[in-house]
Amino acid sequence: MTQRRGERPPVPEALPVPVVDAHTHLDACGADTPEQVREVLDRANAAGVDRVITVADDLASARWAARAATWDERVFAAVALHPTRTSTFTDADRAELTALAAQPRVVAIGETGLDYYWDYSPPAAQHDAFRWHIELSKLSGKALMIHDRDAHDDVLKILDEEGAPSTVVFHCFSGDLDFARACVARGYVLSFAGAVTFRNAKALREAAAWVPAEHLLVETDAPFLTPHPFRGRPNEPYCANYTLRDIATLRHVELAELASTVTRNAERVFGLGDLVQSQ
Repeated sequence: MTQRRGERPPVPEALPVPVVDAHTHLDACGADTPEQVREVLDRANAAGVDRVITVADDLASARWAARAATWDERVFAAVALHPTRTSTFTDADRAELTALAAQPRVVAIGETGLDYYWDYSPPAAQHDAFRWHIELSKLSGKALMIHDRDAHDDVLKILDEEGAPSTVVFHCFSGDLDFARACVARGYVLSFAGAVTFRNAKALREAAAWVPAEHLLVETDAPFLTPHPFRGRPNEPYCANYTLRDIATLRHVELAELASTVTRNAERVFGLGDLVQSQ
């Protein structure tokens, strides 16, 4: 991943209740050092985004994410090998991910799943790696964070065959209402990124309007998918504020009510409250 160029959107007025950015890539936002991570989180705090999950897509970023989660109490990590990286997946890779997953500030296994859009890894390799990550999620007791691009049916099929972990999050949910219903029926959580604010994303917006509140998370997937009206500009965790405001309008609920709901959901899904209490 590389940082996107251009001017960042303005930092919006703080939310009435702080929220968690359930999926971001701080390293891809250009935050390589503890000082840079703190700067990104300070901007997020100013907008009412008080914690983030920074997510790996390869072994190097998994190591970095686990380390970055120790630099700032507002940062937690998820580790996995992205499906597009799975053309080679060695026993040494598996051993290292297993060790990283055991670290206390690593709160999810992700992002893993299937990606049929890019032709970087054959489906068979993706399937094998996805099944392994499902098992790691169950063994570690940490949430499974799904990357699903043009692969809805096979993602559900493999989860059904393997037996899903107790907590499954569809990162950057991209399905329609029917797919949302299928996921929620299985108890899965749907995390919406900036794409839900795009005015041409009618099917996605319909799903976001319907999903039961206890199954809803908000994320940025920064530095990608910057929400409307700043589409195409660099994204950062503070922009979860814009997405949350748009979803509140879409669902006809008070902003503070939705912020409280997604915060409770994130704390439950990722065990953030338990982690704080144990430190």
